[in-house]
Amino acid sequence: MVLVTHEMTFAREVADSVVFMRDGFVVEEGPTRQVIDTPTQPATRAFLGHFHSSGLPTVAANG
Repeated sequence: MVLVTHEMTFAREVADSVVFMRDGFVVEEGPTRQVIDTPTQPATRAFLGHFHSSGLPTVAANG
C-alpha cells in the first residue's frame, strides 16, 4: 500500500519505510525511523525541522 501524507507523526507510527520527495524527485528514502531520526539530505532535514513541536525530534539544518 502507498500512503501520501505530510503528517510525520502518523507516518512514523504506521509506515515501515518512507520516501521524501521534492519537486517530483525522490530526495531520500529508507526505513521510517532511520530517515526521520537521522536524515542525510538537507531537504529532508529542513522539512522535518518544521515538525519539532509535534513530538518528532528536532533535526539540525546543517547535520
